[in-house]
Amino acid sequence: MARELITGIDPAVVRENLERVRERAGDDVEILIATKYVPIDEFEALAEAGVTLVGENRQQDLEAKAERWGDRFTFDFIGTLQSRKVKAILPRVRLIHSVCTDSALAQLERHASPDTEVLVQVNVSGEETKAGVAPEELDGFIARCPVRVVGLMTMPPFTTDPETSRPYFARLAELAAEHGLRHLSMGTSQDWPVAVEEGATIIRLGSAALRPADSTSHNRGKEIRS
Repeated sequence: MARELITGIDPAVVRENLERVRERAGDDVEILIATKYVPIDEFEALAEAGVTLVGENRQQDLEAKAERWGDRFTFDFIGTLQSRKVKAILPRVRLIHSVCTDSALAQLERHASPDTEVLVQVNVSGEETKAGVAPEELDGFIARCPVRVVGLMTMPPFTTDPETSRPYFARLAELAAEHGLRHLSMGTSQDWPVAVEEGATIIRLGSAALRPADSTSHNRGKEIRS
């Protein structure tokens, strides 16, 4: 089912939402705005609201939005990473959050620069339909990665109860600590407070940042989950 584009973004609403999140998350947590469903013309409202870090899910959208707005925002790639698109994505982003296949590693080896940094996506829940490196295979995957791994990312099973996500976030934090990795990209609009409590350093927000507070609960089922 197609999801609706987020239009008519009010900079004052976004600014208020971000202030509320910042108050609870603290200054050390980066707030990334997931813009998969944000049309390119709405980025003006994001800039006016003080947004500086955005995440895109699709290479084509990333290219278009970075070409127009690259001087106003830092872009990360948060979607499913197709190895054939690595070359096009690399020059436009600070981080790729979703590295998890050997084919992607091969493309990073061919096209990445010496200062490229990535996050490895880990399937801590063990869901067969979810992308990510299995926890028991993480050691070898990091060893094979030709660029610097600076953190981990995960997508827990969808839930309307944020507490359900806690053990998955806690496990990711354990894995990061075991490997001496600094960044933990975890938590979206429906569960970011729990992610922060478990050590998130980057949270990826859609509706919690872009919609009025009284409409967020109505839209949680539509949250962007890369």
